[in-house]
Amino acid sequence: MSQPMIDLPVRLLLNLKPWRNAKTWRIAFSGGLDSTVLLHLLANLAKTESLPALSAIHVHHGLQAVADTWPEHCQSVCDGLGVPLQVVHVQVQPGASLERAARDARYGAFIEATQINEVLLTAQHRDDQAETLLFRLLRGAGVRGLSGVPSQRPLGRGHLLRPLLDVSRAELEAYATEHQLRWIEDPSNQDHQFSRNYLRHQVLPVMTTRWPQAVASMARSAAHLSEARGLLDELAQIDLAHARTDSEFDWLGVPSLELSPIAKRSAARQRNAVSHWLAALTRLPDSDHWSGWEDLRDATGDARPVWRLADGELHRAGGRIWWLSSHWLRPALDVGRWADPSQALVLPGNGELEFTGQPPEGPLHIRYREGGEAMNLPDRGHRDLKRLLNERGVPGFVRGRLPLLYRGEQLLAVANLRGLNGNEQDGWNLHWQPPSEDQGLS
Repeated sequence: MSQPMIDLPVRLLLNLKPWRNAKTWRIAFSGGLDSTVLLHLLANLAKTESLPALSAIHVHHGLQAVADTWPEHCQSVCDGLGVPLQVVHVQVQPGASLERAARDARYGAFIEATQINEVLLTAQHRDDQAETLLFRLLRGAGVRGLSGVPSQRPLGRGHLLRPLLDVSRAELEAYATEHQLRWIEDPSNQDHQFSRNYLRHQVLPVMTTRWPQAVASMARSAAHLSEARGLLDELAQIDLAHARTDSEFDWLGVPSLELSPIAKRSAARQRNAVSHWLAALTRLPDSDHWSGWEDLRDATGDARPVWRLADGELHRAGGRIWWLSSHWLRPALDVGRWADPSQALVLPGNGELEFTGQPPEGPLHIRYREGGEAMNLPDRGHRDLKRLLNERGVPGFVRGRLPLLYRGEQLLAVANLRGLNGNEQDGWNLHWQPPSEDQGLS
């Protein structure tokens, strides 16, 4: 049975209690029923409670003509409640799923707006949780997906909170009617071509006619699965702790794990650990695409297997798996002459290069490997560069990006590789700073 209406503000405050010291509570305000109730509840509570600063954010997608009037409506509601409103216009990227593209654009705006010690509040409720569970169940989701939408998670530099997940849509409607609230009815919410709308209007009503407690039961199942997911995450951390070993190539800034501690685990624990690690790096593959992991894991020692995923690639080299994305997947551009070796040299798409000590006499050029290069080493004579890189276990994905210092046709140094990166007698070394992920994305 639902809790008495009088409990709604009390429950909301209880759910938000851990976040009372935040700098700002920013409400994601679409103007629809759910977010209107959340905004009204918080604005009323702020009259009697000491709350963080309240503000609202409305994201305008521009996908339908009727939506052009919504920012004005939202401004009117916020003005009436004394809550400042920020309207953000976004461009929805075309793609197979309009729902997903709109969501991505919306959350992109939320991430940009959420600063340190700020929280974004969204108004998803118990019925939304049930719809999410059913939708993901029909798509064959695992425990991670079936745990539903979390009540809180990191967002941008702050946090996202969903404080109404234990409240039904009927309770929100009753509150809105009691307080004579005005809200927007989005016409697209009636369009049954969208899967969630079909579930909401065609499937769930039939289920709740037969099983009145279906929505509450599904929300409860999502909570159980969320707890199970937490246990799986703890197990993943245990397994990953053994694989997060140091590498002599940590200076690359490329996420990596030692393979053998993971490969010793059962297949299910391997998938659990790798999924947990990849979740922060890419959209995860469905179960049909995990054969790529097995191919990567089981490849022979001299192979260079690659597992291509949505947002990058997983490579195997030197007994480790390496996550490559953004600039690592694009070729480094030609550099040419280093006109002023006393200054750091920006390598297009490949970080920066500088000397420590007094640079050698020029003219100096920077090139990348093409094959067939050789170096003269003081103690070893003429040596093939490929063999030297093999001796040092340089991962294959790095070799084409390692800056090579030339004077004329003479290879003087290979950046960052001890014994190859300079001249001990003359006291100089060639230091390469690969681009960071942020540099690559920018």
